[in-house]
Amino acid sequence: MKPIVIITGASRGIGAATAIKAAKQGYAVCVNYLHNDLAAKNIVTQIEQNGGSAIAIAADVSQEIEVVKLFNTVDQELGSVTALVNNVGILEHKMRLDQMDMARLNRIFCTNITSHFLCAREAIKRMSTLYGGNGGSIVNVSSAASRLGSPGEYIDYAASKGAIDTLTIGLSREVSKENIRVNCVRPGFIYTDIHANSGEAYRVERLASSLPMQRGGTPDEIANAIMWLLSEEASYITGTFIVAAGGK
Repeated sequence: MKPIVIITGASRGIGAATAIKAAKQGYAVCVNYLHNDLAAKNIVTQIEQNGGSAIAIAADVSQEIEVVKLFNTVDQELGSVTALVNNVGILEHKMRLDQMDMARLNRIFCTNITSHFLCAREAIKRMSTLYGGNGGSIVNVSSAASRLGSPGEYIDYAASKGAIDTLTIGLSREVSKENIRVNCVRPGFIYTDIHANSGEAYRVERLASSLPMQRGGTPDEIANAIMWLLSEEASYITGTFIVAAGGK
């Protein structure tokens, strides 16, 4: 029986790369997305053309009712989830904290933090031995920004990723006896369109020379780290962080 993974925000970037890689490694994949039906369906098509199994489900994972519906749909169409990649995240235009309004803060925190808590909660209800499950693995996608703070640019985004770091540590200890591992990847400057959405499409190019490795990273490189943490090769690892940030 195939392992089943839900990947949030999987229609593009790191999420899409992880979905394709997971399918190649034998997972049945749920490609979660918010608006871009075409992009999500294209990922599913790529997977199916290579002999894999995938479905695309639209859901705003910052909303409790939609998270519950997402997991229930996966139960019905694929089976009970055995792996979760909490990847969804948003970035808004650069500004200082004294320019940010509450609406922006709520958008950032609900999408980048609340979604991870809600999805992890539903995954635990299916994976945990307390609920009759066989265990599983959760990988949260944080950011190198959680350590650096992103002053003058995205201090709200950085803070939201700091919360994900704390969630990883606490949750890993909370469910370790229930055969669930919880780990985290902290990407650095990665070539994805999140930077274009924030108003600086060439941010990685601008900052690449400041990195010890002198280049930005690719979504595939982050997907490799995520999939390793999900795998049995990492079976004795929980509460751990992989920093994939080119040495910074």
